[in-house]
Amino acid sequence: MEKQVRTNLQYVDLLNEWDPFQLKNGSYDTEIADTVQAVYELDNPVTLAERIQTIYGFSFDATIPMDQCLKVARELLVIKENDSCSI
Repeated sequence: MEKQVRTNLQYVDLLNEWDPFQLKNGSYDTEIADTVQAVYELDNPVTLAERIQTIYGFSFDATIPMDQCLKVARELLVIKENDSCSI
């Protein structure tokens, strides 16, 4: 369980640092929770990027460019992969 908590914190840190709408740390709690759930459900970076774009777009009524979503999706999946490879 401790490993999963650390991984979740890595996801949260990455997403807070991303800050696509420059709202400052802590302004994306709902979107981060939804995105972390999506990381657990999806392994394809394009599919994850589309979900991220939808999550943030729904909340903020603005579209984040797909290249930005894809970049963060890939970074999230690297964390996921590293977690699954560690003991």
